Amino acid sequence: MPTMADVARSAGVSVATVSHVLNGTRPVLPHTRRAVLDAVEELGYTPNTLARSLVTSRTRSIGLAVSAISNPYFTEILQGVEASALEHGYSLLIADPHDDPGHERKVVQLLHERRVDGMIVAPSADPRALVAYLTRHRVPAVFLDRIVDVPEGEDAPRFDQVGAEGAEPTTGLVGHLAGLGHRRIGLVAGLPGLSTTRERITGYRHGLAAAGLPFDERLLVHGDSEAAAGERATAGLLSLAVPPTALVTANNAMTIGALRALRGRGLSVPGDLALCCFDDFAWADLFAPRLTAVAQPSRDIGAQAVRLLLERLAAPDRPARTLRLPCTFVHRGSCGCAEQPGPLSGKSGVSGPSGEAHAKAHERTLP
Repeated sequence: MPTMADVARSAGVSVATVSHVLNGTRPVLPHTRRAVLDAVEELGYTPNTLARSLVTSRTRSIGLAVSAISNPYFTEILQGVEASALEHGYSLLIADPHDDPGHERKVVQLLHERRVDGMIVAPSADPRALVAYLTRHRVPAVFLDRIVDVPEGEDAPRFDQVGAEGAEPTTGLVGHLAGLGHRRIGLVAGLPGLSTTRERITGYRHGLAAAGLPFDERLLVHGDSEAAAGERATAGLLSLAVPPTALVTANNAMTIGALRALRGRGLSVPGDLALCCFDDFAWADLFAPRLTAVAQPSRDIGAQAVRLLLERLAAPDRPARTLRLPCTFVHRGSCGCAEQPGPLSGKSGVSGPSGEAHAKAHERTLP
């Protein structure tokens, strides 16, 4: 079996350089890195991960705690995390907290006990126990998708965070529907307590205000981020004495629920009700009409979470950062417009009927 020394001889470098390339412990010139990796491939060298972890106290593994892994949105995030982790020589241990704060605390402890180097977590609606555990044990962690309000200051826990913009794209969807003449626009919001739910409600209310429309609390319902609850919530809206003429659904699962509720009443989209949804998914353009949606950069969210975590492992005391990525308005026909040829490239945030807004991620640094 080839050894690290064999790789060093073949590449014409020192054993220390091979170690730096394989462990990412020091920058190496690109041509030297390429020579080492070519030698590894040619010789079929396999690092002894267990022995290395005993020496370095690192396992080259990342714990990922994400609920609803079956949801296409989180599946794509997982793909982004996995691809980026693999690229940097890390493996994944995955757990589903089921959006339950108590279970979340348990699975995070289990991942920690398996000596992962750090964690990527999509926090529940009540992350206090999660934050307390990670802080007490000084676990390097990145929060993704759901942004947590953590105290600021010198002694505050240093958690990096990454997620898509939530409020502005929802404002844009409401503005788009209002621009088509709708005056009663409903929102099927997600699970109460999640930052994504709060942001999309904020965006909904801002969109109404910008269009000069009053906020009617009866038109705001919660579908708890699930299809079945989204169906019930939509059914409630359709049962109003004066139901909405247009609807925004705040995630892909609730969109499915809303469509079921409409089908159960023999109603059509957009003939009886115009529909815009948050989250684009693989089969969104298979519906008739195709779904107008806000697409989140899910794979990039996963990849950026890995990047932030590796930077945290390299510099544990650096300031915490929150990275927000722009979304893309995918203009199809469910809103009542003529069918569009495809996504509006470069249009993100969906700030108005045209879908025009900034296309640049922004980053906020905490002390």
